[in-house]
Amino acid sequence: MSLLQIKNLSLAIHDTDILKQVNLSIAPGEIVAVTGESGSGKSMTALAVMQLLPNGAQTDGAIRLNEKDLLDQTEDQMCALRGAAIGMVFQEPMTALNPVKTIGDQVMETILIHKAMPHPQARARAEEVLTRVGLPPDRFPLSRFPHELSGGQRQRVVIAMAIALRPKLLIADEPTTALDVTTQAQILDLLKGLVTEFGMGLLMITHDLAVVADMADQIVVMRHGEVVESGATNHLLHHMQHPYTRMLFEASGHQVTLPDPGQPKPLLEVSNVVRDYRLPRKGLFETSGHHRAVDDVSFTLNRGERLGLVGESGCGKSTLTRAILGLEEVQSGDIRLDAQPVFSGHKANLAVRRKMQVVFQDPYGSFNPRHRVARLITEPFHLLETPPTGSERQDRIAEMLTAVGLSPDDMGKYIHEFSGGQRQRIAIARALIIRPELILFDEAVSALDVSVRAQILDLLVELCEAYDLTYLFISHDLSVVRTITDRVMVMRSGQIVEEGRTESVFSDPQHQYTKDLINAAPTLPDIGKVVA
Repeated sequence: MSLLQIKNLSLAIHDTDILKQVNLSIAPGEIVAVTGESGSGKSMTALAVMQLLPNGAQTDGAIRLNEKDLLDQTEDQMCALRGAAIGMVFQEPMTALNPVKTIGDQVMETILIHKAMPHPQARARAEEVLTRVGLPPDRFPLSRFPHELSGGQRQRVVIAMAIALRPKLLIADEPTTALDVTTQAQILDLLKGLVTEFGMGLLMITHDLAVVADMADQIVVMRHGEVVESGATNHLLHHMQHPYTRMLFEASGHQVTLPDPGQPKPLLEVSNVVRDYRLPRKGLFETSGHHRAVDDVSFTLNRGERLGLVGESGCGKSTLTRAILGLEEVQSGDIRLDAQPVFSGHKANLAVRRKMQVVFQDPYGSFNPRHRVARLITEPFHLLETPPTGSERQDRIAEMLTAVGLSPDDMGKYIHEFSGGQRQRIAIARALIIRPELILFDEAVSALDVSVRAQILDLLVELCEAYDLTYLFISHDLSVVRTITDRVMVMRSGQIVEEGRTESVFSDPQHQYTKDLINAAPTLPDIGKVVA
């Protein structure tokens, strides 16, 4: 018997077709994964189940939860079902949580709104579910606020809120996209455990096909609002029928070949760098403690070389990146680019700063939406003593847009007119436009679909050949780091615990922490053995 059955679901918003004849079903205790690229209709399918659709939405077909058609329910009836019968885990936990409410209050809120039990029992249930998701009250008091937790811990709170009333159906929308590999493994194990323990059905929405292959009982592949292929996981992986499904899996395991970096010649030299943060005082007369985010880190990045930096959230990767960029002064140690110090006294050395650029994780968040592309990608010109003007400026913009696979005609458009992959190409064009000697990629492909990610990796190889790029690639996606870097460093608790040639580190790791990271990363089945 099906717990959830979606039958011939079609959805249009203001006469624009979004979903077309979607069919899927979930049984109690079953995990069904919906996968596909951005815009394929995955999240809209989940929102249709929750009946959280935008104004102007028109639906046709049926969505039955235990034979109750959700499309026929009033808003009051759906409010009674949301949280109680259907729980939802959203992609970004920080925006899903209220920053001014404690985690205990937010977990209890679901219980109290549904009047499922009085306040004392609701508090006990909150402690129970937080313990179940790995946040026991003795270590994580209910009085904590979301900003006091890590990304993985915040995601656990969101899951606790979703399961507080033990719903029959749990919907998880990209629950591990922004998490490092060990935290991702813990969250996935938690979700699988909840399905087994409570017998709930899990609708998992993700573009990470390695997660899908390892976790799901059934796979549903969507494209342009339609289901193009579905079936039991093992059968579908070994008998793919649709070319789109095969394309997704091949893109997930996409490998590139970097050009030879040439003779070693030091460009970036980091020597014995230490970065401390002062902690708040615990008492009126107590002295402040310190947290060491970067602990005696030393390494050299040669000109033309591509260096990877991996590690869990909180290991010090971002702090080290800010120090290299001259955005944070270090307590001790030395950072030099092309033999010149990044810091001159207590200020960033602008002569060095203009030789570096950065590409951020979220391309949309790193652009001003009110400006056109021509202005956005020329922002680094303010670092130059004599920035190009007139036709020289236009020629440089056109050259960079062409280099990243876009058209010079795109310079007059706004950033919202582009897809996620195109925005990241524009971010790379912005980084390249002043011809920097070093580029820092900070989780630059983490939020992208597998096919778009493959295109960006191919683009980086082309740019390495054309511009002899030198970059530091920071990521928690080990499969990407393995193919796009020459050397890799593994960081833990502010220290570099392992360093070496990328393939050597991945194939024969020496440090236990490196082994744990590699073992925690989900892996795709052998695509070579998949037959159509």
